[in-house]
Amino acid sequence: MNLRLQPVQIATGSPDGESQLVFNEGFLVAVLVRLSDLHGDKVGMWFLEAGFGRVNDPDPPLFADLDEAEAWIMSRLA
Repeated sequence: MNLRLQPVQIATGSPDGESQLVFNEGFLVAVLVRLSDLHGDKVGMWFLEAGFGRVNDPDPPLFADLDEAEAWIMSRLA
């Protein structure tokens, strides 16, 4: 399994615009958004804005960094 991340800016309507599209084997499986200082002690963490297929989660998690997010996504796809 090989994940590929592509940085993008997303118009969320908030300061949380820094994002990553996550692809697996050419398919978009997730959109991660980095939390701005608007989120207090969670600033800099990554939020699962959208997950597709097995990466979809009704209670989207937060990740300390992109490595943690990638590991979680890979576990969902395994």
